Amino acid sequence: MWQKPPRQQRMKRVITFVLMAVISVANILPTQASSRIKDLVSIEGVRENQLVGYGLVVGLDGDGDSLRNAPYTEQSIIAMLERLGVNTRGATMKGENVAAVMVTASLPPFARPGNRIDVSVSSIGDAEDLRGGTLIVTSLKGADGEVYAVAQGSIQVSGFSAGGDASSVTQGVPTAGRIPNGAIVEKEIKYSMLGKKEILLSLHSPDFTTSNRVAKAINAKMGAKTAMALDPSTILLVKPDNYASNMVDLITDIEQLYVQPDQKAKVVVDERSGIIVIGHQVRVSEVAIAQGNLTIRVTETPQVSQPNPFGGGNTEVVPRSDIEIEGGEGKKFALLKPGVNLQELVDGLNALGIGPRDMIAILQALKVSGALHAEIEVM
Repeated sequence: MWQKPPRQQRMKRVITFVLMAVISVANILPTQASSRIKDLVSIEGVRENQLVGYGLVVGLDGDGDSLRNAPYTEQSIIAMLERLGVNTRGATMKGENVAAVMVTASLPPFARPGNRIDVSVSSIGDAEDLRGGTLIVTSLKGADGEVYAVAQGSIQVSGFSAGGDASSVTQGVPTAGRIPNGAIVEKEIKYSMLGKKEILLSLHSPDFTTSNRVAKAINAKMGAKTAMALDPSTILLVKPDNYASNMVDLITDIEQLYVQPDQKAKVVVDERSGIIVIGHQVRVSEVAIAQGNLTIRVTETPQVSQPNPFGGGNTEVVPRSDIEIEGGEGKKFALLKPGVNLQELVDGLNALGIGPRDMIAILQALKVSGALHAEIEVM
């Protein structure tokens, strides 16, 4: 007769099962902070190509180019009408419903004739608003002068402009817009990977350590002579002799491998906006920091002095100046110990009670003193 196991034994079984499940999941999930090779590299030759074209936008309800200030718009209108069988040579044009625009697009890799791509439209004249406009057939050319796509369609503008006699309001940029799927690919860029025996992988962020780790991860999966790091940016990928599939299948097999990327210690600052980005590898030697600004604030409050009634004299403006001086009292030294990590560095700088712009100056001073072991990049 079957007997129910005691409670303690059942609990042990449950705990054992849970631990085994956790270990299994840990073996399946990638290491924290690791990234797929697919997200770290790009394949040589597989890239976008920039396209550009010149065209006309019609139907702008009086917000288009003034033909007197934009003669190229008038010339484009005459040329377009002549192609359609309308002769306007010598006629005086006063239309303001047309605008000359530049049309740009990115041709993605492996795009085939008939595929559609997005285009951006930007006014080059004095048009005030492109809302409601329609782009007329525009050829988009590559750097080689060949036509790779043709664009046409209604423009979508996110900005707007409105106003009256006394004031006006403008939000966004109403003189630029997009046409989703607005261009049809007419010519493809020939590129095939089927017959290749080797290919180059290019790291998005060149680094010796990351390049070596990517090569080792590929070799551990496919074989010892499949990948070789040529430099901090390039990995040579060679199809193994015993690999039955083509290069496309080989890339599919390796791009899901996880690699932990490495990076230089870097501090990125934008002095205009006060943005600071500090990498986790940044380290600081022992240093003491003090910050104090001398601020002088002068406020002018002029007053009007008027004479007494029937007393004679003139009305005069008497200047009144208030001067305030702040010497930065209350600021203290902050001691940063050697080898502090990112969190301790931020806490130490925040202890001074300073803003981002002063913090940028402190970081630059730390670099000059040799205490900051990182590269500072100013945007």
